[in-house]
Amino acid sequence: MSPNVPLDTVSVIGLGYIGLPTAAVLAQAGKTVIGVDVKQTNVDAINAGTVPFVEEGLESVVAGCVAQGKLSAQLETPEADAYIVSVPTPFMGDHDADLSYIEAAARGIAPKLSGGELIVLESTAPPGATEQMARVILEARPEFTDEPNLPNSLYFSHAPERVLPGRIMIEMVDNDRIIGGMSPEAAELNRDLYASFCKGELLLTDAKTAEMAKLTENAFRDVNIAFANELSIIADRQGIDVWELIELANHHPRVNILQPGPGVGGHCIAVDPWFIVSADRRFSNLIRTAREVNDSKPELVIEKVMEKAARFKDPTVAALGIAFKANIDDLRESPSRNIAGSLAGKLTDGTVLVVEPNVDELPKELAERDNVELAELDSALERADIVLLMVDHDPFKTLDRELLQEKIVIDTKGLWR
Repeated sequence: MSPNVPLDTVSVIGLGYIGLPTAAVLAQAGKTVIGVDVKQTNVDAINAGTVPFVEEGLESVVAGCVAQGKLSAQLETPEADAYIVSVPTPFMGDHDADLSYIEAAARGIAPKLSGGELIVLESTAPPGATEQMARVILEARPEFTDEPNLPNSLYFSHAPERVLPGRIMIEMVDNDRIIGGMSPEAAELNRDLYASFCKGELLLTDAKTAEMAKLTENAFRDVNIAFANELSIIADRQGIDVWELIELANHHPRVNILQPGPGVGGHCIAVDPWFIVSADRRFSNLIRTAREVNDSKPELVIEKVMEKAARFKDPTVAALGIAFKANIDDLRESPSRNIAGSLAGKLTDGTVLVVEPNVDELPKELAERDNVELAELDSALERADIVLLMVDHDPFKTLDRELLQEKIVIDTKGLWR
């Protein structure tokens, strides 16, 4: 049985792509939610009922909850019944996880505690990260304990997100969730909180298993994508259409090969498998190799473009898409973004026309280059010598193929076969 702890006021630490939707669905479910973010611009936007990034269905929920007084944002950590930590967990050095953002959030929470609070780590993190968060708090407040059902108990849990950008507001509610407590009571308390908005099954386990489960899901996908990407490299060298090859192979009743692309991006698949590798470098050979295959794919795309560009004195390349996946504005860990930047650096006498229909301005490292422009699709196709398709956004699917005549086309997604 979960402890009899009120969970009426929730503070979400970190109002990014996962934290803000989490805050929004909790507020929509009737909780009083106080979001915390380090950026004043994000705080101001949310308090005005707007959102600092694009996510289908999010802005209307935020606007409604702010208007009802159920959602607000601020820079400082408040007192609350429950805390949800949703901050970045990048890797550093030899792909070891950087837990400094989690530790900073924990240090912000510690002074606000009075006993009985639930503290949930929602950030994707390596095994042991929830314990490390608890350790930081308990070292700062030694009068508390993680032993349950005492007047001075704190309840620590891990509840990793498993949503798809572009569908976050749907999947946040409908998907099953894994909840891992540092004690059974913490897991049950976390379950009670998430049951207020989640219609999916709430699966209870311990914190370390929950941490590893999220990493396992993304490593599994990464390994399968790596197979498709490696196959595409081999097929290209053999003069074989890899998309036809995969289509034929997938007619086998027990074969389901994924589609290749220019690499793997985003805040999960491109990062999370490294956390498994760093946890056990000796026995993570397959997972590490898959990461290396996917990380190497962008360089092969660049080589192909440069080979074609050598035919022109001042080549113009239309780079279609720099988001990490179709129909979103999220550029995190995007291989397409990195490819565009590398091409701009190599094509010193050329021009890179970036076509990204989901952003209004280029990221800083591209905007600072004299030979990179953010262009409209029709204009870019008209000016380009080489058309490089990297993201299968909807506008690229429906373009008039006549516009590609007399262009060198490099299609990394098999969209224009």
